[in-house]
Amino acid sequence: MLCLKAAEQVLRKNPNHADTQAMKALIISNQGQQKEAFALAKTALNNNMKSHVCWHVYGLLYRAEKNFDESIKAYKFALRLDPESAPIQRDLAHLQIQMRDFQGYIQSRRNMLQQKPGFRQNWTALAVAHHLAGNLEDAENVLTTYEDTLKQKPTRADMEHWEAILYKNYIIAESGDYEKALEHLDAVGKKSPDVLGVMEMRADYLLKLGRKADAADAYAALLDRNPDDSAYYDKLISAKGFAEGDEAAMKEIYEIWSTKFPRSDVPRRRPLDFLSGDAFRDAADSYLQRMLRKGVPSTFANIKHLYLDRSKLEIIQELVERYLKEDVQPQMNGSAESSSEDEASRFHCSALYFLAQHHNFHMSRDLSKALKYIDEALQIDQKSVDFHQTKARTLKYFGAIPEAMEIVEKARSLDERDRAINTKCAKYQLRNDQNEKALDTMSKFTRNETAGGPLGDLHDMQCIWYLTEDGQSYLRQRRLGLALKRLHAAFNVFDIWQEDQFDFHNFSLRKGMIRAYIDMLRWEDRLRDHPFYTKVAVSAVSAYILLHDSPDLVHGPIPNGVNGVGQDAQANAAERKKAVKKAKKEQQKLEKVEADKKEALRTSKSAPKATDGEVQKDDPDPFGKALVETKEPLQDAMKFLTPLLDLNPESIKAQCVGFEVYIRRRKYLLALKCLLALHAIDPQNPTLHVQSYNLSKILNNDPNRASSKLAQIISTEGKTLLPEDNKLVEWNNNFLNHHRSSTSHIQAGLRVRALIGKEAKATNEKDLLEALLLDTTSMEEASDGLELLNEWGSPKEVKERYRSSAAERWSRASIFQAKQIEIQ
Repeated sequence: MLCLKAAEQVLRKNPNHADTQAMKALIISNQGQQKEAFALAKTALNNNMKSHVCWHVYGLLYRAEKNFDESIKAYKFALRLDPESAPIQRDLAHLQIQMRDFQGYIQSRRNMLQQKPGFRQNWTALAVAHHLAGNLEDAENVLTTYEDTLKQKPTRADMEHWEAILYKNYIIAESGDYEKALEHLDAVGKKSPDVLGVMEMRADYLLKLGRKADAADAYAALLDRNPDDSAYYDKLISAKGFAEGDEAAMKEIYEIWSTKFPRSDVPRRRPLDFLSGDAFRDAADSYLQRMLRKGVPSTFANIKHLYLDRSKLEIIQELVERYLKEDVQPQMNGSAESSSEDEASRFHCSALYFLAQHHNFHMSRDLSKALKYIDEALQIDQKSVDFHQTKARTLKYFGAIPEAMEIVEKARSLDERDRAINTKCAKYQLRNDQNEKALDTMSKFTRNETAGGPLGDLHDMQCIWYLTEDGQSYLRQRRLGLALKRLHAAFNVFDIWQEDQFDFHNFSLRKGMIRAYIDMLRWEDRLRDHPFYTKVAVSAVSAYILLHDSPDLVHGPIPNGVNGVGQDAQANAAERKKAVKKAKKEQQKLEKVEADKKEALRTSKSAPKATDGEVQKDDPDPFGKALVETKEPLQDAMKFLTPLLDLNPESIKAQCVGFEVYIRRRKYLLALKCLLALHAIDPQNPTLHVQSYNLSKILNNDPNRASSKLAQIISTEGKTLLPEDNKLVEWNNNFLNHHRSSTSHIQAGLRVRALIGKEAKATNEKDLLEALLLDTTSMEEASDGLELLNEWGSPKEVKERYRSSAAERWSRASIFQAKQIEIQ
């Protein structure tokens, strides 16, 4: 405020002073008045076009708006007016590395070095610029040149110097010259304070150079420091040069280290990966008894990776079942007689817990046995949080989501200070679409002092899993406004992580943490290939597709089949009008409740304040009305879809939603590209079959939609994928015959058959019910079949027959219960 008052005082005396106007624009921009700031900055430029201050501020305003291209232009113009300005040059360099303009960054850093050659940070920054641009030799030469200018040797306490030395070694190794890297490391490594880093680099170079005896000694030294790093064991065994499949030699290595470090878990666990037969049985027996007697909760999580080998799975199951049947004596000697009974009880509980998890696992699933074992464990220890959580997981796999939610809530009440079980409880509540209850659960570990209450805290903490699950829950409820609100909030978290780089472009160079800085930049380049982003993007794109296909959802949740989704929706205009009216009323009621909350907060004396004491602003659009009322939902979907396809091309879901967007936008080449990518990932994917038909139908039945040249390109590229127009029925029948034992493929074939001709509706319903009875049908596939009947607009009696058959097979699944499902 003082800065603003000072600027206004100057402007009273000299209203057209451009530099002061620019500084005032920068101040009010930081106060959130962006439009007024830009207007004032333009006025300042009109008053003095040759002021580097005005152009610098103009660039800063554009940077705040994330318009980086215009910001760079403004910075460059400011530099023409004042080439020696260090702040402008620095801001330009930071923006160039943020945008990955490596050549521009090299030039900026070179200019900064020429201005201040005695400043070490400028030398290191130029080396980083060359390194990131791929000029490894130039980067090494820059660092060497600076080292040659030093008149006295730095002390060991000079962290910046020794980090730069190791960074130089890092560059040499990255160029592939490991011999030179090793020689350099031997020359300088003993003086570096990063002892562990030097040891790891040296061991790696020795192994890559084929000096296996020295490499083995180096990794043995590393294991002496940390015997629980599994990567060290892998490298040690590689350095030993054992013959492939030499189980005895590898086992001997692990026995040496398990004897040397008896409390270490890795040398006892790792032999289970390569041993087989009786040797595996003996090792597994020893390991399991040791872990179960200790009552280690993570035993199954540590073992389940072995289940890829069916024989090992069966041996493990046989061993643990034997522990329950027989009185297995303790392995360790000297057990106190008074504690033997407690140990036996703990061992028995651990075995029951292990078997419950074993039968929960997808590769050995038998949910009835899992429930039996966990109930037995709970009879022994009724206050175990882990036991209750495992029972909840079992019920979730049964499909009994409400019951599972109640069990995990009970587990949470057993330890209300445990953040992990509190989080799991909220997740189960969201999966049961209990959004308000989940938020209340999360509020137990938030401050609840922000304007948005617990939800505002979760936004501030960047709790991306909650935002994603909450958005997916609202999407299931067809409340697209709130769904998009949450998913956009999760998307913004990734943007924040991307922008956080700005804080480190200067900080990392100043502190000398260069190797970590390089790793961070490379991680940021792949930021959106994270599984969390895939979940967010796929859900958001699905919401926009649903909004495009069902525009009436803008008013609120409308049941499937009365909004133009089902095949008989056009004949149901009265029902549709009634549903829209009901959705509007519910939305108005929710908005009134939210307005009452805001009014109560406004009139209260304890309005939420930020850490600086200023009252925080309310969210002007808590229900996402602005997002859901978009005129171009498919265009908005591209914001999520573009990075998803760029960085996750191997994701089946990404290619599927990409096709659905492009086919609706009439971008047929891009739609075909998604199909070809999906075919390369999974040629037998059922969704691929449906989407291939949809594209073929558009091109064959309505050739005017695509130009002749475009149609020719698509025909050439997709000739092995797309069916011929006169052979659609034969093509689909061949697909159905080929996949007679797969429910998901049968559903895809029936969906295509329904699209080919409506007269097949009765046959499709009959075949869909028969597919439900297949032994391989999963509960998720059965649920998809119910959705398919809604899509076809099948009669209520057909849906009820299907539901009752599914409920008979999955009796505990809430989705097939009559009171839980709406038969339309």
